Amino acid sequence: MRPRAVLAAGLALVLLLGGCGDGTTSGRRAAGPAPVASAPLPAEPAPSAGPRPSRPTPPRRLVRPLPTKLPAGLRRTTGVRAVALTFDDGPDPTWTPKVLDRLRAARVTATFCVVGKQARRHPDLVRRIVREGHQLCNHSWNHDLDLARRPAAEIRRDLLRTNAAIRAAVPGAKVPFYRQPGGRWTAEVVTVAKQLGMRSLHWHVDPQDWGKPTAATIAKRVRAAARPGSIVLLHDGGGDRAATLAASPRLIADLKRRYGVARLR
Repeated sequence: MRPRAVLAAGLALVLLLGGCGDGTTSGRRAAGPAPVASAPLPAEPAPSAGPRPSRPTPPRRLVRPLPTKLPAGLRRTTGVRAVALTFDDGPDPTWTPKVLDRLRAARVTATFCVVGKQARRHPDLVRRIVREGHQLCNHSWNHDLDLARRPAAEIRRDLLRTNAAIRAAVPGAKVPFYRQPGGRWTAEVVTVAKQLGMRSLHWHVDPQDWGKPTAATIAKRVRAAARPGSIVLLHDGGGDRAATLAASPRLIADLKRRYGVARLR
């Protein structure tokens, strides 16, 4: 009887193993990929090797807190009855030429707050801005919203780099203004800009065209907020500016009729 018992036990074991394999495979196919827990586990490190070294965490760039109110020294009006138009975040190869065409057709000039990286990419547009009588403004190298919160030396390098890109396009170009991206000013950036011969240019009217409202909404917001001497914030770069472009003839005509439009000085 012993040989028969051994044989029976062996057959039972073969059937059991075969059943587990088939059942596991069919279940896994029905349920999708195997969960991570079923994957082979990594080899345990040798006890003498100590803990596995962690990937180094890059140091956080320190920034100072924003002030609770705008610092002194910002220019927010023209100082005369006429208003001023300003265009930020260009030059952009799609929108800046069209904005320039609108301004030329309306026979007005504006101030272009240019991003250094964009000026380096499109020096021909910087040259056209100057050639057509518009004013230049430094708008940081890469539109860094936190630039004004960084150490003064870092702010200085950024502004100098941007001015260098502008002057590479137009040697000897005057850059009398600096505008902080997002209007996130600190006393430190105002001081650095002044040391570099630039006045800090804020605004009085912001129709928030960066949020892509309709052209009619942009024109309506400018009309409602404008006063004698207003500095109007618009954009020729940083995204789709079709609505700003479409609003320009209407809002420029209205501002010219009510106050006049003049180049910042």
